[in-house]
Amino acid sequence: MNASPSPYSPAEDAAFAAELAQEAGKLLLRLRSEITDPAERRTAGDAEANVVILDRLATDRPDDAVLSEESADNLDRLDYERVWIIDPLDGTREFGEDGRDDWAVHVALAINGVASVGAVALPALNTVYVTHPAPVLPERDAGPVRLVVSRTRPPEITEALRVELDAELVPMGSAGAKTMAILRGEVDIYAHAGGQYQWDSAAPVAVAAAAGLHVSRLDGSPLVYNAAERALPDLLICRPEHADLIIHVANS
Repeated sequence: MNASPSPYSPAEDAAFAAELAQEAGKLLLRLRSEITDPAERRTAGDAEANVVILDRLATDRPDDAVLSEESADNLDRLDYERVWIIDPLDGTREFGEDGRDDWAVHVALAINGVASVGAVALPALNTVYVTHPAPVLPERDAGPVRLVVSRTRPPEITEALRVELDAELVPMGSAGAKTMAILRGEVDIYAHAGGQYQWDSAAPVAVAAAAGLHVSRLDGSPLVYNAAERALPDLLICRPEHADLIIHVANS
């Protein structure tokens, strides 16, 4: 295990993560304006944003390991305490569609299996959410519980939760965009059980946890990152007051 003490504080790592996410986001906005074909735009966005982030990590954090959606996995990462988990373009489908803002850049640092540091950039909204300083969770407005769901692949658990909570469904793209919508007070719950990977949730989970949201697997167990198995098929991110009921419903 590569266990040498890190020379960086959590605040320094968070600032670096935000810088990477912003840099990739600027590139993606430029590509979006230059490339009109949706498929070509999506392909270029995934590949070029990945290069931007990996180049900076190699230069500025050479002693850390990396797991990225757009790169071959090197299982040597399992020997490292500090592993950057990257999704250079989350919500690729939405990125390819003109006018949509629900796509994101995810940059997370897992330390000993915990998503400890993270930045989620929403470039089309000119916004970056980061773990240090953490976002402040707003007071909840009156009205029905709002459950954010995938635009194209809502999981089976969605209907059970909608009925139990008498919830309003809010379709949205990227996992990062869904989670940050909770932090803006636009929705209350993000519950997913349809298959994801570690890079889909690591950065959103880090930022959400820093802001005081509940984060876990749907059975209430911890989310573990830098596991050999890259899939992390379910998760729950929500305002804390909803967590117990959702876990009960999901496991009934």
